[in-house]
Amino acid sequence: MLTPEENDLLCRVENDAPMGQLMRRHWVPVCLIEEVEEPDGTPLLVEALGRRYVAFRDSNGDLGLLDELCPHRRASLIYGRNEEAGLRCLYHGWKFDVKGRCVAMSSEPEGSPLQGKVRHRSYDTVEWGGFVWAWLGEADEKYPFQPPAFAPTEDTPIAILKVRIPANWAQITEGQIDSAHSSSLHSSDMVPARVKGAAADDKSWYRPSTDRSPRMQTQTTDYGFHYAAIRTPMKNAATHNYLRITEYIAPFTSLIPPNSSYNVATVIVPIDDETSHFHFIAWGGQDCPSTEDWRKFNHVQKGIHLDDRWVSRRQPENRFLQDRQAMKLGNFTGVKGIPNQDIVMWVSMGPIVDRTNDILGASDLAIVEFRRLMVDAARRMAEDGSALGATEPRPRHAAIASREGVFSKDLDWRTLSDAATKAAE
Repeated sequence: MLTPEENDLLCRVENDAPMGQLMRRHWVPVCLIEEVEEPDGTPLLVEALGRRYVAFRDSNGDLGLLDELCPHRRASLIYGRNEEAGLRCLYHGWKFDVKGRCVAMSSEPEGSPLQGKVRHRSYDTVEWGGFVWAWLGEADEKYPFQPPAFAPTEDTPIAILKVRIPANWAQITEGQIDSAHSSSLHSSDMVPARVKGAAADDKSWYRPSTDRSPRMQTQTTDYGFHYAAIRTPMKNAATHNYLRITEYIAPFTSLIPPNSSYNVATVIVPIDDETSHFHFIAWGGQDCPSTEDWRKFNHVQKGIHLDDRWVSRRQPENRFLQDRQAMKLGNFTGVKGIPNQDIVMWVSMGPIVDRTNDILGASDLAIVEFRRLMVDAARRMAEDGSALGATEPRPRHAAIASREGVFSKDLDWRTLSDAATKAAE
């Protein structure tokens, strides 16, 4: 349980909230590259950490990210004309390039000195791993961009699905680091099978265990924490454990244990205190699916399962399109798609879950660690301005790796995790 003050420290990101300040001291994945691919295309509204921006790709293919409202009379640039290497406000024709420089003022006299004085706030961006990453904090605190753990190289295969969810970032992240729930909520899609380790095909994911009650062990790291969910395997149960080691890289990323075909990660970006963008990622491995196949497998396709704003057609008003007849026939949830099953749970909690009266058990050890870690991190942010994972020496994310498999009971999972990290360096 948390106190109301601790819950606010964990959840709130808007205005001067410490958690939002902490997040702005990291490169923020503000949108997908696919949303701003077209030169002179439709400007994109970008929402992150309680603020609104406009992203556009100019005639030269350069990407700009500016504050949404024109500095002249505060009209939105979302509706502007993206043409001839700049974004022009419809109201009076003021035009800005990707660096925020005013390059035209239709409403002002020819040769007006005002044009050279006006500068709209712009933000540095990097395109990598399917995302547009932006530095939303103060310029003097910016550090060089480094590749994320799920895209260690520029040519890493990657597939991303995205959903806009009316729930706070922390309750979604808790879902990503909670290994215990998968044995129940996802039991119709994560099927016990006599496999050597986690496997996947175009129908299901497979695990070498029927154990629904994992034993949990955690360890704090300089980038967040990791933990092992320890289960009894179907084979060699007397001498071996089935281990699933999850990595939480504060503040946005969780590395889910991989399967034999590809790796799995999630990225959670708060839109505001009560809304988040959820990204579910397949990457690398021997057989990473295409983006379209990934979205189809998870029943999260834009234009079919989602609208143009990445909002799911499954909502509380239609009971998330849950199929009760399928449940009678054996499907555990009556909801197709692993992410959709999670979303039902997150949204059902309300926009910000009340952690002051929840009851936690032994399988919630990772949840306890996450709450302790991030509440303490928010407090340090408020007290001395230090941000978890952003201070020198910064951890190299590309060297962090989740793991899974059947191993001897004599093995300490921490050494296995250390070996995975060293192998990725």
